[in-house]
Amino acid sequence: MKATTDYHFLGLQDLSLHAYESSKVVIQQIPYEHTSSYITGSEDGPAAIVKASEFVECYDEEIDTEISERIGINTVAPLVFGSLVNADALSLIEEATAELLKDGKFVVSFGAEHTATYGIVKAFAKKYKNLSILQLDAHSDLRQSYMGNKLSHACVMARIHDMGLTICQAGVRALSREEADLIKKSEDINTFYAHQIRRNPLWMEEIIAPLSNDVYITIDADGFDPSIMPGVGTAEPNGLLWTETLQLLRRVCKERNVVGFDIVECVPIKGSIISEYTLAKLAYKLLGYRFIS
Repeated sequence: MKATTDYHFLGLQDLSLHAYESSKVVIQQIPYEHTSSYITGSEDGPAAIVKASEFVECYDEEIDTEISERIGINTVAPLVFGSLVNADALSLIEEATAELLKDGKFVVSFGAEHTATYGIVKAFAKKYKNLSILQLDAHSDLRQSYMGNKLSHACVMARIHDMGLTICQAGVRALSREEADLIKKSEDINTFYAHQIRRNPLWMEEIIAPLSNDVYITIDADGFDPSIMPGVGTAEPNGLLWTETLQLLRRVCKERNVVGFDIVECVPIKGSIISEYTLAKLAYKLLGYRFIS
């Protein structure tokens, strides 16, 4: 049996709803923060999302059911990194994720900095041989190196691209010339900038089309507009809004086999629960789309 945490996602108390053995879904918390380059504090994000989830209603009015009763959601204890950083930290993340996948669980990860996604995806790619990635993000994260570190949060999608996976990005509105040039010349990186989404009614169809059947979704909190997601490390205006994001996620779950997802880069703001609560509800909605809707 995996070690569980004192805080269960949604505050579930009934063991039948969160026992590891019977749950289809497992929430893992990855408080790894080593390369933050602006506002720090994302290491507190995973626990904050889980704690805020206690106030998310189990009944979902859109799907018209209590999602948690239908699938079971277990929350394992947060990973402990100690002095582990860079490749060593990513190895721990990959191994922990692989263990959950081996047990047949649908793995949802709440991460700190986006770097964690590289370790997660390495585990998923070993199980799903034709995996593609849907990324919701303000930044392309395609730098080859940042501040001398190839395993920086700003390089995570470059490392995933090195794995040969197709990447579809939505909401990007901040990147370097180097990243823009890589996007232009790469057939397997499909980027839909925020300004393009606003004027293209077919953007959802076009972003889903290149995805393979098995899709992993990575959601950087700063992909959302700061008006609904202020608690992030590097906020950018003109971000994704709630309804359009849910419409995209619901459609992806309908048209593809979503095999897992993560939510990263939440930086809790003292005195406010807007960001962590919104992300907790997002995770719950996405589980509903994946398993029930």
